[in-house]
Amino acid sequence: MRQAMQSPEAESNPLLLAALHAEMKDIEAWFSRLPWRKGQSPLRWLPEFEDYLFEQWRNGAYTDYWRKLGICAKAYMDQMADVPAVFMSSWFDPYPRTATEDYLGMKARDKGPVSLILGPWTHGDRCLSYAGDVDFGPEAPLEGSIAPDHLALRLAFFDRWLKKSGAQASAGGAAAVAELPEVRYFRMGGGSGKKKDSGRLDHGGQWRTASSWPLPGTEWRSFALQAEGKLRELPECYHHCENAPSARISYRFDPSKPVPSIGGTITSGEPIMRGGAFDQVEDPRFFGCAPPFLPLASRPDVLVFETDELEEDLEVTGPVALHLKVSSDCPDTDFTLKLIDLYPPSKDYPRGFAMNLTDGILRARYRNSWENPQPMEPGQIYEIKIEAFPTSNLFRRGHRIRLDVSSSNFPHFDVNPNTGEVEGTARSFRVATNTVHLGGFSPSRLVLPVIPAI
Repeated sequence: MRQAMQSPEAESNPLLLAALHAEMKDIEAWFSRLPWRKGQSPLRWLPEFEDYLFEQWRNGAYTDYWRKLGICAKAYMDQMADVPAVFMSSWFDPYPRTATEDYLGMKARDKGPVSLILGPWTHGDRCLSYAGDVDFGPEAPLEGSIAPDHLALRLAFFDRWLKKSGAQASAGGAAAVAELPEVRYFRMGGGSGKKKDSGRLDHGGQWRTASSWPLPGTEWRSFALQAEGKLRELPECYHHCENAPSARISYRFDPSKPVPSIGGTITSGEPIMRGGAFDQVEDPRFFGCAPPFLPLASRPDVLVFETDELEEDLEVTGPVALHLKVSSDCPDTDFTLKLIDLYPPSKDYPRGFAMNLTDGILRARYRNSWENPQPMEPGQIYEIKIEAFPTSNLFRRGHRIRLDVSSSNFPHFDVNPNTGEVEGTARSFRVATNTVHLGGFSPSRLVLPVIPAI
């Protein structure tokens, strides 16, 4: 929509520009009428733009349509130049998974040298100390922390690799910047937990370094989902214990009433959605929320699993994955995860603060392959893996690790109509009864990359 309003066609046609502005004014209303149809969308005034939207929307499977230079780096990794490179992203940006995978892909091919920078920001907001309603402290901005500013960081990189000696390095501390370690990441957490004058939670954090990604010494620890809403760490033997108690939790997923997105790894979403960290409570600021604005955990279609209060600090840094055993009475549906740092009640936050860290989703038809979607058989149990974007957080003593499981996170992610139809084509929907199966052999479990807290 924004690009359409800036197009040569709109700039040369006042009536067309006025029509697009009118549609943008009602964009929230349009998002309540999904899925759109060609000729009945806010982009109908510019068919070329509308065609492009529907072309991407309806190409759900991973085919040659997506294997294009400039879209899919993975498919062209072997052809990329063997040159130094820096991959930079942030925890509330849509691209930390892309950055880490590209870094690993280049390194696996012995190309580079490569390095990685991961901050706590939303997309492009490297000069801010906050994301959403959470403040990460004075160290959070790139400027003044890992470089005097972004230009100095880039200049130091070119000085390091294009000049023959340190004597030729530019002024402003460039030589020192250039010698920083291969991986620089911002570990969120460690703040006072109080509400700052800005109204944001003081979550705090600090920059840390490592020699590789995932971090050396990472312990991949599994936490089992249990019927009473507990999240308990598994001893290794549990994975092979067929006699472990089994249970299941079922819920109704109504595509007409999806779980609203409250922050997350989002960019370019205003005014429909905004990225960052927020208390997971419905709020008039977020699309799809409605009175009485209760916590998302109170919804019957959100399954909540929590650890006991932590007895000591615990750092989680790296990719996060959820292994679920699921079934549904529909041919297709979605399953979502959200990892949360749950603060205990305090004077500033009497109900605590459920801070979202990362999220993920899997459309069940793609459980085995992105290329060849397969429908579900009603009632059959499937083992699926949902991969969330990587994150880094210090869960403080007294906090809880919380996992939310559901089937929607809208408008961050497209809502599944549960009919099995191609994306963007359904005119009807089905209410699904989705089930998460717990216990037994290879239990449903959350796998976290745990780092020794220092």
